[in-house]
Amino acid sequence: MAGALARGAEDVGVRTHRVGASGLEVSGLGLGTMTWGGDTDLHGAERLVARFVEAGGTLIDTAPAYGGGAAEKMIGRITRTHVRRDELVIATKAGFGLRNGRRTVDTSRKAMLDDLTGSLRRLHTDHVDLWQVHAWGRAPYEETLAALDTAVSSGMARYVGVCNYIGWQIGTAAAWQRAVPGRSGLVSGQVEYSLLARRAEVEVVPALAAHSMGLFAWSPIGRGVLTGKYRRGVPRDSRGAREHFSWFVEPYLESRSRAVVDAVTRAADGLGLAPAQVAMLWVRDAPGVTAPLLGARTVQQLEPYLDLDDTTLPEPIVSALDDVTGGPNQARSDRRTTAGTTD
Repeated sequence: MAGALARGAEDVGVRTHRVGASGLEVSGLGLGTMTWGGDTDLHGAERLVARFVEAGGTLIDTAPAYGGGAAEKMIGRITRTHVRRDELVIATKAGFGLRNGRRTVDTSRKAMLDDLTGSLRRLHTDHVDLWQVHAWGRAPYEETLAALDTAVSSGMARYVGVCNYIGWQIGTAAAWQRAVPGRSGLVSGQVEYSLLARRAEVEVVPALAAHSMGLFAWSPIGRGVLTGKYRRGVPRDSRGAREHFSWFVEPYLESRSRAVVDAVTRAADGLGLAPAQVAMLWVRDAPGVTAPLLGARTVQQLEPYLDLDDTTLPEPIVSALDDVTGGPNQARSDRRTTAGTTD
């Protein structure tokens, strides 16, 4: 079965992709930093970024909420000591964080721009390459989006996007930005997407496609569950065993998820791959996806994903995984039909 894989003769590194219809280019794999400042210390982060950049990676996704700003500070330190700032595409966010110990969404103009000012200070840079609204908030969307315009016009952000928006929210925001010349068009949406979380296919993926926006998929390996390491319990060194992250993993430790993990593991065994690699490839090659965002905590966790550019899953495996996780991906089916028509 391993012979069914499409594989190049040598490791060519991580390729770059355009983000939607914009001029922004990013690596086809992004490095997430949610664990930085907690489970990943500065030394570990330095090693991660060095290896990532060595393999051709450019996209690093962060947020003020990650480690209470610690993740951004670590990136700022790394760009002064280990890699050049212009080697990275830095994406950060605004509008969500911990205030007085509580998770708070504040997407008002002042809160958004205050967040950006703080991000730039921690990152030790005069601009971010992609600035994203972290979540839909109670502030009028016109006010939130005006903050994005200010960020771009002032040079503090090169491009702007949204995170965790559902379909109608993406459509509303994107259409508003396109309605008047001079507003900053949204180039991307970031949402959870994996074999354990396919809801994005219903409305989010079509909305992004309709507005020529790219898709960044967070937790492409199902919050770590699709590695298979939770099949016989919760390992002591896993995120699921940590009090501050157990809530993040627990939703996928139920019977349906176990059945999906078993299917992914069987596919991986037949292909000579690790389950997590199969899960990542399924997301990476799904219609509309610009780049999966991998929250690796160590270089050892990152390494298996760095030489997959010339590896694709066989169509029968993709179809089988689609079936076991909810049915055909309509966009994938449409793409196959179109390809068959033009051949």
